[in-house]
Amino acid sequence: MGSGMSEVIIRRATLSDVEAMHRLVNHFADEGWMLPKSRNTLYQNIRDFVVAEMDGQFAGCGALHIVWGDLGEIRSLAVEERFQKDGLGRVIVSELLADARALKLPRIFALTYQKSFFERMGFVEVPKSTMPQKVWGECMDCPKFPDCDEIAMILEIEGIE
Repeated sequence: MGSGMSEVIIRRATLSDVEAMHRLVNHFADEGWMLPKSRNTLYQNIRDFVVAEMDGQFAGCGALHIVWGDLGEIRSLAVEERFQKDGLGRVIVSELLADARALKLPRIFALTYQKSFFERMGFVEVPKSTMPQKVWGECMDCPKFPDCDEIAMILEIEGIE
């Protein structure tokens, strides 16, 4: 890693991580980089999340949310500013994609403002109108509904039977 960090650990999120996750995700939401998440949403979806630690410190998080039997979403991907540019976002997404492969989930999407990051991870931009209707179920609660300006990105996972 670029800043000489000695140890990166990616682990399942625990309830004690919710406050740090809430602070981080909503910090970036306030900056317009992602959508906000309530504590309630984080608690209810804690099993979707992984947490990154660098040298024992909370450094970031991300979630793999199952939408349907053939589709999952990477959401709430955030890395503390002091740990950015070290490849930590890539490590988190790689872990979430490994989870998707283990579940035999053939397609993963992200609704994002970070198009180039997801392109580097192998995702391609698709028109939002091509996304299955079930993707939009949670959009009703979004502050940007119905004027969503996020970019839809999708990844077809190879080797899934």
